[in-house]
Amino acid sequence: MSLEHSESTRPVAFNLPSTPGREDPIYKPAIEPCSDPKHSAAFIFNHGLADSAAAIENVADQFQQGGRLPWMSWILPNAKFNHINMDTAWFIPNGLPALAPSRPELVAEEDETGMLESVAYLESVIDAVVATGIPPRRIVLGGFSQGCAMSLLTHLTSSKYSGKLAGIVGLLGFLPLSDSNSQRIPSLRESAGLPRTVEGVPMFLARGTKDEFVPKRVWEYSLKAVQDLGVQEGDLEVREYPIRHTINGAVLQDVCFWLEKVVPSLT
Repeated sequence: MSLEHSESTRPVAFNLPSTPGREDPIYKPAIEPCSDPKHSAAFIFNHGLADSAAAIENVADQFQQGGRLPWMSWILPNAKFNHINMDTAWFIPNGLPALAPSRPELVAEEDETGMLESVAYLESVIDAVVATGIPPRRIVLGGFSQGCAMSLLTHLTSSKYSGKLAGIVGLLGFLPLSDSNSQRIPSLRESAGLPRTVEGVPMFLARGTKDEFVPKRVWEYSLKAVQDLGVQEGDLEVREYPIRHTINGAVLQDVCFWLEKVVPSLT
């Protein structure tokens, strides 16, 4: 899928990937495009389980209509339709291992195959952005719920982009393959030829204290796993909000301030 917008000095085209069983991403070009793509920025923002890019398009609209980060393009990918749970999903939601620490046999095995397929797809989306001339250090990857999970997992296991992006936004989600008994992410990093620790990429992580789907215990083991992988305190901005499993204005305002720090205007 090729999408273009024109400016007086340089047209920019995003040849975003099209894959069977998946709707194409939504692309929202920067409202004030930069003449030099290296001065641009892009936010790849991923939706949650049983949702779609169209359902979170209003997030990008709020930023752009408010004139915030006008140099930044938005790319909103879509998860595939999954015939097992009969809805869109980045991976089959088999449960959270930390919810049954004393009876792990009650929790189904995590869908690592589906997760790694989604990691590969998100890598292809980043590839398409980089192909326009926007460097990885001007690309932010983030998401809500399952989209948060996939953003974190891509950041930590991608042989192409781990440690190379501008920042990671994780909203009301968790880090999969990382419960207290798992060494899977370190193993995946080793297989990808990545160093044992990941450093130098700012992360904005948000939790809802009334979240009915991602309990505090899951949030805590996810945060510990991130820190165990070497993410330094100075690279982490961790926020909690008195909300359920949703995104509100307070969350978006804080994300906006954070984005303005990690991908500031360069013109």
